[in-house]
Amino acid sequence: MLDVQNRPAEEADTGAPDAAGTTPPDGLAPAPLRPYLVLAAVLCGLYFLYSWAQYATFRTPSWDLGIFGQSVRAYAEFRAPVVDIKGPGFHILGDHFSPVTALLAPLYWVWSSPVALLFAQAALFALGAVIVGRTTQQILGSRAAGIGLALAYGLSWGLQEAVKSDFHEIAFAVPMLALTCRALLLGRWTAAAAWAAPLVLVKEDMGLTVSMVGVVLFLKGQKRLGAALAGFGAAAFALTVLVLIPAASRVGEYDYWSKIEKTGQGTDTSFVQVVGDALGSGERWQMVFYLLAITGFLALRSPLVLLVLPTLGWRFISQDPNHWGMHWHYSAILMPVVFLALVDGVRAVRTSPRAWLAAYGKVVVPVATAVALVLAANLPLWELTKPATYRSDARAEQARAAVDAVPEGASVEADVSLLAHLTADHRVYWVGTAKGATPDYLAFDLRGWSQQVSDPELLASQLHPKARYEITHRSEGFAVLKRA
Repeated sequence: MLDVQNRPAEEADTGAPDAAGTTPPDGLAPAPLRPYLVLAAVLCGLYFLYSWAQYATFRTPSWDLGIFGQSVRAYAEFRAPVVDIKGPGFHILGDHFSPVTALLAPLYWVWSSPVALLFAQAALFALGAVIVGRTTQQILGSRAAGIGLALAYGLSWGLQEAVKSDFHEIAFAVPMLALTCRALLLGRWTAAAAWAAPLVLVKEDMGLTVSMVGVVLFLKGQKRLGAALAGFGAAAFALTVLVLIPAASRVGEYDYWSKIEKTGQGTDTSFVQVVGDALGSGERWQMVFYLLAITGFLALRSPLVLLVLPTLGWRFISQDPNHWGMHWHYSAILMPVVFLALVDGVRAVRTSPRAWLAAYGKVVVPVATAVALVLAANLPLWELTKPATYRSDARAEQARAAVDAVPEGASVEADVSLLAHLTADHRVYWVGTAKGATPDYLAFDLRGWSQQVSDPELLASQLHPKARYEITHRSEGFAVLKRA
């Protein structure tokens, strides 16, 4: 049951840490910053190490790292964010509205590599641990609880799966949502709105989450501010998906409506049927169960849990199975919300007349920490304990040789396994979406194609019938061809 009773507003928070450990002026428990910075540094190192090992051994799971590498490089070079991987001349803001990634351009000036994006994501995720842990200690008055919950957040399945999925723009939303939830917990209403509003620059669907922050503010008694923020979020969502994205898109519309309107067979479905199928999906509900189970279900005692509804809503009605379960990066933004909702839930049940509920509130944080540690043995970061994670096998060496065989500055059409490794110093296209372009080189992952295609030159002639390509590098798994 949600606890929506209003709590008195605290004094203004400047955000300055009480590093000396003295009691803050607003009556919160002291929470020195140093222990959380140390923990965040460790988490950042683990996240980045996993990402780097995956990149270095050519185990990139999708084309997304290449896409973001290409767009951030464009920003760094003061160009429009054209991502040729999605198609020649494709403007990325016509796909998803994520201008926030332009903030990474300065990082690219000193480290022009997709690996820089992986480090930035690791740091942003780890920053959330500082916010979650320190807020927990200040509200509950226990350093053990703060460290424990920061660790549970840092090892949570949502973040680990996001790390495994390479870089995505939602990395920015994670600490922003943590700061929004912190402000809501401390009664700093203006700060909550200020941290929530820029979320509309992270991704188009975040406008709905901003609206939900407004709803929570409204329930907390901040009716004018809450209504204004809810209206702003809804308007931003409508503006991005109905105007801004279609204006930048080559097809003149928001392409992802098809994720709802079509089934896997491409037949039209009614919205009622979509909702009915979603509510009857065991895989979707399993994801919700694990989302709440990592908080001992006590997050349900806080109105903050309402902030997960927009993201869960679009994922439920999506017809794309990738959106339903616990994999990929889609749950990362939910992690700071549910863990800080747990803190609010613990605070709420401390004075419960139900003795069992008050007693449960005293043990739920260490239980959540223990659960996180146990689950970690089956999550991606556990791979860091295995020597094979860092070992470069024959396939990785062949892939590296194929990348080296493409001269710097050349345009190249490549497969997913090679894309991210080429974006820093090449104009890169993806095999299958390069229609209309005639790149200087082709780099094929031969194992990524149907087994009957064994002749790279024949494949090149099928993809580019008006050009002729000759093999310049060949290995068991890869081939590089140059335009004659």
